[in-house]
Amino acid sequence: MSEENVKQEQKKDLDLLNRMKALPGGLVIIPLVIAVLIATFVPQAFQIGGYVTALFYDGNAAMMGFFLIVCGSTINVKQVGMPLYKGVTLTAMKFILGVIVGLAVGKICGPEGFLGLAPFVWIAALTNSNGSLYISLSSQFGNATDTGAISILSLNDGPFFTLIALGATGLANIPLNSLIATLVPILIGFIWGNLDEGFRKACGTAQPIVTFFMTISIGAKTDVKTIVTAGAAGVILGLASAATAVIFFYVFQLLVPKKERNAMGAAVGTTALNSAMTPAAVAEADPTMAQYTEMATAQCATASIITLFLCPFIVAFFDRRMQKKQQGIYSPEGWAHFKVESAKAAQ
Repeated sequence: MSEENVKQEQKKDLDLLNRMKALPGGLVIIPLVIAVLIATFVPQAFQIGGYVTALFYDGNAAMMGFFLIVCGSTINVKQVGMPLYKGVTLTAMKFILGVIVGLAVGKICGPEGFLGLAPFVWIAALTNSNGSLYISLSSQFGNATDTGAISILSLNDGPFFTLIALGATGLANIPLNSLIATLVPILIGFIWGNLDEGFRKACGTAQPIVTFFMTISIGAKTDVKTIVTAGAAGVILGLASAATAVIFFYVFQLLVPKKERNAMGAAVGTTALNSAMTPAAVAEADPTMAQYTEMATAQCATASIITLFLCPFIVAFFDRRMQKKQQGIYSPEGWAHFKVESAKAAQ
């Protein structure tokens, strides 16, 4: 084939994958929008059955397991401590802030809460983070240590910390099976990747594709109509949860080593997709909360949808900001300007 024919063939190639990767958060946002629109207007498309339903609707857990293997393969054996440290740090930040806000709302506004949001709803939304979205974003804005942190961060993806915060000790058992189930695929990838360089490279190539299809299965279970059910309160809860991403970003910068700093601290500014199940668990532990369960469920679901869309943009914003700052200082021109300004300041 001549060089001219090769160029013509390249022009015909849409290069969609690389174009999505070039868009900040594109590998998450684009499939997410597609899936939510389908789930809203033609939900039956995901219920055809067979491979379609298995992959695009029920495939989130399987795809996440595969993604964790892929990500585990990229963790260097010399960096085991950092994923653990990041996981504990992110989990602690979410838990502490969620408890502070929830208890403050309860103390000031009472059990009715603030803006139609009961105290336990604030705790449920702010202490839970979307683990699927986090690991999807880590493939574009983080590194292997950020992805490895999910083994600890997954502990807040559910009612566990909410029940602890509310003192529901009867149901607050440590979900060891869930933790083990998250660790196993990471360990498989970690061991195999450190023993086989070829496997590690193959996983690196597959990561964007797995991210794309995993995000579709996340969005397939959400519906724009849910926002209408919860009303303005659910929207406010979602915006507040997304706003915490700013706090988490700056706190995370202070708590991790300089060489490990990136925008992933903001990636926990979300509400878990399954947080909608938390109010029912709370009501079971404390029957006095049962009157709030129905609305709280819709509010948490709405918050999860809003943070699902906003968080990738927030993380992308901080990522661009960090890159510009780094380029501005470390480029020859930026370094020269930095030295001049430093000399002026010293005088």
